[in-house]
This record gives sequence, structure tokens and C-alpha cells, in this order.
Amino acid sequence: MTGAQEFERVLDGSDKNVASFEHQDVTLLKRTQHFLHSTPAAVPLIVLVVAIIIFGIAIGGRFFSAYTLTLVLQQIAIVGILGAAQTLVILTAGIDLSIGVIMVISAVIMGNCAITYGMPTPIAILAGMAAGGVCGLLNGFLVANMKLPPFIVTLGTWNIVMATNFIYSANETIRDTDVDEQAPLLHFFAISFRLGGAVLTLGVIAMVLLVVGLWYVLNHTAWGRHVYAVGDDPEAAKLSGIQTKKVLLAVYGVSGLIAAFAAWVSIGRNGSISPSSAVTDFNLQAITATVIGGISLFGGRGSILGTLFGAMIVGVVSMGLNMLGADPQWKVLLTGVLIIGAVAIDQWIRKVSA
Repeated sequence: MTGAQEFERVLDGSDKNVASFEHQDVTLLKRTQHFLHSTPAAVPLIVLVVAIIIFGIAIGGRFFSAYTLTLVLQQIAIVGILGAAQTLVILTAGIDLSIGVIMVISAVIMGNCAITYGMPTPIAILAGMAAGGVCGLLNGFLVANMKLPPFIVTLGTWNIVMATNFIYSANETIRDTDVDEQAPLLHFFAISFRLGGAVLTLGVIAMVLLVVGLWYVLNHTAWGRHVYAVGDDPEAAKLSGIQTKKVLLAVYGVSGLIAAFAAWVSIGRNGSISPSSAVTDFNLQAITATVIGGISLFGGRGSILGTLFGAMIVGVVSMGLNMLGADPQWKVLLTGVLIIGAVAIDQWIRKVSA
């Protein structure tokens, strides 16, 4: 008992102050940095709004017309869809240089199956979609199972698919009129409708629905969280029980399917089916939209909504410069500035988690 009382007396005389930590005032710059880190799509959205305001002031009211702004959406529909596919890959800290030629060969297969071979158009579309999915799965297998670098893998498959495209098609273009007569379903996404002064196509609606759907999957499903985890730290993801190989295989496979879907939309947009469009820089356009949209090239950070905003930024800049009658090279120059600026901002924002 005496020992217990002695112990209590010692406690009574002890310091009763509770440990506390000093909170330094957080500067506005730090708050901004934290906000942008938690809201990745904010930067491209701000840049998009600023670009619209600047060109609106420079050009006048006609730039703010519903027709002009929806025309921008029509022009970026294909790049926006490809950008969504590229976003999935880059979120895993990879990159897909073959995504553009996968789209082209899928379109060529759809056209040949429907026009040349006389297959039912839905079957032709499925054949093109299957081809895109197989190409994506091949990339995924080489990256996930063979442990090859994504850049090297997709650079190699880019050359393989492009050469296969030219050999298979004999570089023959399928004319717009032939598609209209024999397989009008291939032009489905060219259907347009008016909404007030705006003119929208089903291709634009498809792009928006795809991006919104992927946003939901990435932010509200276990698979989406696994994609971010694999991109942020693959070893930690593996230790936490995530099957990283399956995630990578699925990401590249879905990316190939989305590229094939972009092929169907591109047929509606372009009318004809040309194998020579494989030399168009669809890959760079998709990567540009993704990077400007705030998707980190280091993986694990970014919002797919930002990719849509990134594509719109490039579209607004291109449209604005055309309406001003500027040299087209100014678009190339400004795009380069935006890419470097986006990566620099990403590096600055990433310091929050460092």
C-alpha cells in the first residue's frame, strides 16, 4: 500500500502538460500545391478556361458561339478516345506507342471484312475490335510476363502492326461511297444532331461517355485502385496482394479495345478508310493530350477527365490560331510549351508526397 501511495505522490508532482505540435501557418502556395495534388484535373481545366477566354477576347463573339466550341469537340473526338486508352497505360507507369496504328489496322479490318469480303457489318466491327484487343494483349503479355520495357515493346509492335497494315491492305483506300452503300453502320458515329446552336455527333457523345465511364471505373472500383497502385509502386502493390501481371495485361488489352473503338469512330469522322493514315502522328497526339491533361508520366497520379481537358486545350489552341489566320507552326510551338509546362507542374505537385 505504501508503495502505491508513494507512486501516486510522484504522479501528482509530474508535469501534466499534454504533448503538442506547433502548427506553422501554411502559405497560399503550399495550399495551392496540396489542392492541385488532390485534384489532378484542376490544372488542365484552368488552362482550358484561360485559353478560351484569351482567344475569345482576341477573336470576338464568334469564338464563343456554340457551333465553334462544339466543332472543337468534333475535331478532338478521335484523339480524345485514344487519349483515354493512353491514360490507362501511363497510369501504370508505361506508354503505348502503337496505339495509333492499332486504330488504323482495326479500321482497315472492319472495312475489308464488310466491303471486300461481304461480311455482315456487325461481324466486321467485331473482327476489328478483336484485332485491336489481340494487339493490346500482345503488348501486355510482353510487358507483364516477359518484363520488357513498355517503350521498347510498343515501339516494336508499332513497326510490326504498321507494316502488317500496309501488307494486308495493299495500301488500297476504301471509298466513302462504298462504305455508305454496303456498310452504312460503319458511319454510325458520323450521325449529327442539333442542340440549340450546337452541332454534336455521336462520335463526340461516345468520347464523353467513354471518359466518364472510365473515370467511374478508375475512382470507384477495386480494379481502378489497383491500376493506380501498380503505377505508383508495383512492388508495394504486389506485397499488398494485387496481381500486378493481371492488372497490366488487362490495362493493355482494354487499351487495344479502346483503340479499335476509336477506329469505328474515325471511319464515321473521315468517311473513307485509308491504310496510309497509319503514318499520321496519332500516337503523339494521344500522348500530348494525356500529358497536358496532367497524367503523370511516372505513373500512379492523374485523372482521366484531365486527358479530355488536355485534348480540348489542343483543339481550342488549334481552332483559335486558325481563326486568327496564324502560321500553323505556332500551334506546334505552343503545344511544345504546354507539354514542358505540364511536366514541370507535375514535378512540382509531386513534391507534396515526397
